[in-house]
Amino acid sequence: MLIIKRYPNRKLYDTEKKQYVTLDKIAILIQEGKDIQVIDHSTGEDLTAVTLSQIIFEQEKKQSGFVPKNVLAGLVQAGGDTLSAFKNALTSPLDALPDVDLEIERRIKKLIQEGKLAEEQGRNLLEQLLETSRQTAKKTQAGGETYLKKLLSKRGIPSQDEISRLSEQIDNLAAKLESLAQSKTEAAVEEGHAGADDQEEE
Repeated sequence: MLIIKRYPNRKLYDTEKKQYVTLDKIAILIQEGKDIQVIDHSTGEDLTAVTLSQIIFEQEKKQSGFVPKNVLAGLVQAGGDTLSAFKNALTSPLDALPDVDLEIERRIKKLIQEGKLAEEQGRNLLEQLLETSRQTAKKTQAGGETYLKKLLSKRGIPSQDEISRLSEQIDNLAAKLESLAQSKTEAAVEEGHAGADDQEEE
């Protein structure tokens, strides 16, 4: 995990590369999949959630409607309860969505109460995060279904669609066999009748 230290003058220091970084640089690191933690240099307090909230707000100011989902994921990962809710959302995104939304709202309100976010900023951020969580959940669900199909295919296990198609083919084949058997029976009966008629003529 990459540790970023925040100094009293609000400067951010990358302890790995031994250099100061900006919020934009941290945003890029998160989008690249880096796992980061921001701590207060003096107290050791975890400031990850606060820093990520600032990043999201700055991104939105620069480009309206742009809220990186990786940033949202990083914010959610800041707390154990939230992480649990987010994992549930990944398992069943649309079912667990209300719990995730409530947790996001709780955290934003806490930041406002602590004076780390202005009330208006908090409201705007909350709206952006709730919308992003919904979009992320829908994409995750769609991606999960695609991944499951690929996994089943790799293991040679037919999907539900394939099973349905196979069942339909079996039904069609059974119908054809039944029709063929019936045709043969009718032909045999007709042949029997013809033989009887020949004997009568003799």
